[in-house]
Amino acid sequence: MLKFKNIFDRRKKKVSIIFKSVAGIILLLTVFSLIVSIIGYNSFTDALLSQYADGAFRTAETAAMELDINKMEEYVQSGGITGKYQTALDSMERLCNSSGATFIYVIRPDLTDYAHITFLFSTINENSDYTRYEFGYVRETTNDEYREKYRMLYEGKSERELVIRDKGYIETDAHITAMIPLKNGGKTTAILCVQRQMDIMVNVRNSYINKILFLMIGLVIFVILGQTIYLHTVFLKPVRKITEESSRFAKENTIPENKLTKVIHNNDEIGILADSIDKMEEKIVKYVSDLTHITAERERINTELSLATRIQASMLPNIFPPFPNRKEFDIYASMTPAKEVGGDFYDFFFTDDDHLCMIIADVSGKGVPAALFMMASKIILANYAKMGKTPAEILTTANAAICAGNHEDMFVTVWLGILEISTGRLTAANAGHEYPAIKKAGGNFELFKDKHGFVIGGMAGLKYKEYTIDMKPGSKLFLYTDGVPEATDSENQLFGNERMIAALNEKSDGTPQKILETVRSSVDAFVKDAEQFDDLTMLCLEYKG
Repeated sequence: MLKFKNIFDRRKKKVSIIFKSVAGIILLLTVFSLIVSIIGYNSFTDALLSQYADGAFRTAETAAMELDINKMEEYVQSGGITGKYQTALDSMERLCNSSGATFIYVIRPDLTDYAHITFLFSTINENSDYTRYEFGYVRETTNDEYREKYRMLYEGKSERELVIRDKGYIETDAHITAMIPLKNGGKTTAILCVQRQMDIMVNVRNSYINKILFLMIGLVIFVILGQTIYLHTVFLKPVRKITEESSRFAKENTIPENKLTKVIHNNDEIGILADSIDKMEEKIVKYVSDLTHITAERERINTELSLATRIQASMLPNIFPPFPNRKEFDIYASMTPAKEVGGDFYDFFFTDDDHLCMIIADVSGKGVPAALFMMASKIILANYAKMGKTPAEILTTANAAICAGNHEDMFVTVWLGILEISTGRLTAANAGHEYPAIKKAGGNFELFKDKHGFVIGGMAGLKYKEYTIDMKPGSKLFLYTDGVPEATDSENQLFGNERMIAALNEKSDGTPQKILETVRSSVDAFVKDAEQFDDLTMLCLEYKG
C-alpha cells in the first residue's frame, strides 16, 4: 500500500511539472495570439471603415450633383408631386442601387434643437428589407450624436460628417452614414445622407476571428503534445531519478551505492543539480553525525538554562497581592528577561512593621553572567536593608562589598527606597539608575529627577546621598529599568520617556497591576515584531494611607 502511494505521489509530481511547463507556454501563446488578433482586428476594421467612408462620401457627392439644389424650395412647396421632383428621386434611386448604398435620403432638421428631422427625399436599395420614408415624413433624431452632426453641418462648422454604428446596442445592423450639406447661396438648406450596411466588414472580421481561434487551438494542441514528449525525455526522467534518490536519502540518510552523477549524464543544469545533490548528501551525513553530538550538548545547556530561569523567577516576589492584610498600600511588579535569564531585578520587603523597602536594579550585560551578578547583588542589598540601615548607608556598604570581589568589573544601577507606611514619608537613594515617576494625588505621572550617585561596583570608597518624598494618600510611584524607555522598533527608534509617561497617564487612576499592563501594551505596540534587546522590569506602588 505504501509503495502504491509513493508511485501515485511521483505521478502527481510528474503531471504537475508537465502541466506547469505547458501551461506557461500556452499562456504566452494566448497572450501573443490576443495581441496579434487585436492588432489585426483593428487594422481590418480601420481599413474597411476607410473604404466604406470613401465610397459613401463619393456616392453622396454624386447624389448631390443629381439634385438641382436651387429648386429645393420648389420641391418642398410642391409637396414632392411634381415631375421634376420625381425625376430627381428616380435618379437618386438608380444611384442607390448601383452604388450599393442602403439608403440615400435628404433631410431638414428642426433648427431650434435638432431633435426632429423631415424627409425631403428617401430611396432604399431594392435588395434591402427596409421601407423608405415618404416626402414630408417627420421623426425624432436618432440620438445626440446625429443631433450634433446636423448642427455642425448647418452652422457651417463642417463640410462632411460621418457616423459609424457598429458597437453596443443599435436598432439596425452595423452601418455607416456619410453626411454632406446642400447649400444654396452659401447657406445650408438641407443635408444629404448616404447609409451603407457594413455586413461585409462584419463577415470579414468574424472570419478573421474564427481563423485565429482555430489556429490558436491547433498551436495549443501541438504545444501540449510536443512539450510533453520533450519534457518527458529530456527533463522528467532525470528529475524522477533525482526525486527517487532524494526520497531514499530522506528515509535512510546514507550514501547511495550508485551516485546520481553515474546515472544522469546531462551536461546542463540538471547534471549540475545531480552533482550538487551527491555532494550535499555527503555533507549532510557528516553534519548529522556532528549535530547529534551538538544537540545532546545543547539539550543539556537548555535544561540548565530552564532551571536557572525558574530559580531566578523564584527569587523575585511573584505572588500578588504580596501582603493581603496590609490595606495601606498596593504594589505590583514584573520582569521580562531579554534572554533565558536576565540581569534586572526588583525586590520589596518589610524591614519592620512600619517600613517597606523597595529595590529595582539593572546589572550590566545580559544572560548567565548578569543573572549570577544580579543574584549576588540582590542578596547583599536585602541583607543590609534588613539591618535597619538608611538607603544611603545600604548603597554605600553594598558598593564596598561588591567592589571588594568584583574581578570581572561588572556593575549594577540601583534605586532603593524605604517607605514609612504610617506617615507616607519615602526615603530613597539612586545609584546611577533611571529617574522614578511620581503621581501625586489627583495629578498625573511626572519624572522625578533625583540626584544620581555612581553605579554600584564601579568605584570603591563612594558614599551615597538620599532624599525624601512625602507620599499622600492616592500618590503612586513607578520604577523601571532602561529596557522600557530604550525599547527599540524595527527602525531603531526608541520608545522614550515621553511615550512612557503618556502610557502611565493613560490608566493613571488604575491599580498598579493595570498601570504596568498598560505600559507593557504600549511598549509592545511600539516595538511590534522587533527583537527585545534588553530586560524589561517595572514596579508600581500606590500609597493609600
